[in-house]
Amino acid sequence: MPQFVGRKLELQQLKALTGKKSASFVVLRGRRRIGKSRLIAEFGKNFEKYYAFSGLPPDQATTAKHQMEEFSRQLSREFKTANARYDDWSDALWAMGERVQSGKTLILFDEISWMGSKDPTFLGKIKNFWDMQLKQNDQLIFVVCGSASSWIEKNILSSTGFVGRVSFTLTLNPLPLPDCAQFWPDNVSGYEKFKMLSVTGGIPKYLEEILPHKSAEENINRLCFSKGGFLVDEFEQIFSDLFIRNTDYYKRIVKVLIDGAKEQSEICTLLGVDHYGRIPEYLSELEMAGFVSKDYAWNLKTGEDGKIRRYRLSDNYLRFYLKYIEKNASKIQRNSFALKSISSLPQWQSMMGFQFENLVLNNRVYLQALLGVRLEDIVCENPYFQRKTRLTAGCQIDYLLQTKFGTLYVCEIKFSKKAIGVDVIQEVQTKIDRLKRPKGFSCRPVLIHVNGVTEDLVHRDYFAAIVDFSQLLLDRHY
Repeated sequence: MPQFVGRKLELQQLKALTGKKSASFVVLRGRRRIGKSRLIAEFGKNFEKYYAFSGLPPDQATTAKHQMEEFSRQLSREFKTANARYDDWSDALWAMGERVQSGKTLILFDEISWMGSKDPTFLGKIKNFWDMQLKQNDQLIFVVCGSASSWIEKNILSSTGFVGRVSFTLTLNPLPLPDCAQFWPDNVSGYEKFKMLSVTGGIPKYLEEILPHKSAEENINRLCFSKGGFLVDEFEQIFSDLFIRNTDYYKRIVKVLIDGAKEQSEICTLLGVDHYGRIPEYLSELEMAGFVSKDYAWNLKTGEDGKIRRYRLSDNYLRFYLKYIEKNASKIQRNSFALKSISSLPQWQSMMGFQFENLVLNNRVYLQALLGVRLEDIVCENPYFQRKTRLTAGCQIDYLLQTKFGTLYVCEIKFSKKAIGVDVIQEVQTKIDRLKRPKGFSCRPVLIHVNGVTEDLVHRDYFAAIVDFSQLLLDRHY
């Protein structure tokens, strides 16, 4: 099994439950490959007894009987008993419950939406299983997890049947950058790591597939542009069973977002659909799945949310797949796609800008610390959008942080293979000039980069802070 990396906070939160004097029902969710079952396996080292069960991936041929038979086989293996056949979930769960009435016990039902996908009574029987048996053991923790976050939200977290029963809900996000750094030796540059992270993001399984002594170009070629490469067919696998509805519409939405964030009205127009249809539901489910993030503007004077909402494709792998892998699928399958250099891919530099921006926004807590801004002093923070009107110029800021002291940190995020020069000053100042802000507010420009700045830029002393984000991949003290 690969070395377990990161997740210190999540483990602490789970371990805190062992101090209770009652059983715990835990819901764990997150996109596929994010490390849910691996986290629980690591947590399971703290228990006398750890039992893990998983449903069969659903397809047209998989029936409720198949799921039941598979659970029965897993039950016999976990408890080292003869294989008993059960025709009903109530009987199988009862047989299991009788064996976990005492002792420090951890039970995992992995991909629970798969287990009960073909049986409409499954969740009701899980509720009874918890009420009548599991919670009788005050040293027991029962974890249900799944990748279909919208299914979990609808059927468990928002279900009246489970009200008051769930002790803790944990959503796994991509690994933060300091943890990602552990997948490479120390002598690999931050720039090299960021090129690879532009494809993988902080997804643990993807990072485990990296050959750390090979270059980013070699790894990307092997994983993304070679027949049988791990990330060549990954899109279909992670997308196929995550949503309640047919996935084709979700794919159309994410494709619209490849080249930048868009408002809901823009998405509807590009898709040619009714602006008042079900798009908000689809976007919400994509957001819960961890593929899309919702950025918003706010009223700088009051700190209240404004009307502008933009949806951003926040999953680096999805964007890379849709932009490059899918378009070259036939060449890849014929083993005829010769990648001379990743920088030769069309629109590579702008693509890297989007990907690096995602990484910065996903690790904004470190940026806030580097700027010396305390969480309790923050009024609002997000990418910021100002619409063009008859009296106001349009404005788009990569990341804006407002403090309660009337300070606005205007952050420009730049990914470049060469040092950034003085031209960036005018670019940022134009945004500041256009930004409509209350009287008495101060603007502090911040530059976030990964591969250095010129001496001329430093000597201009324009930026309040110049942040080399690659330090998060080099300094292990973060």
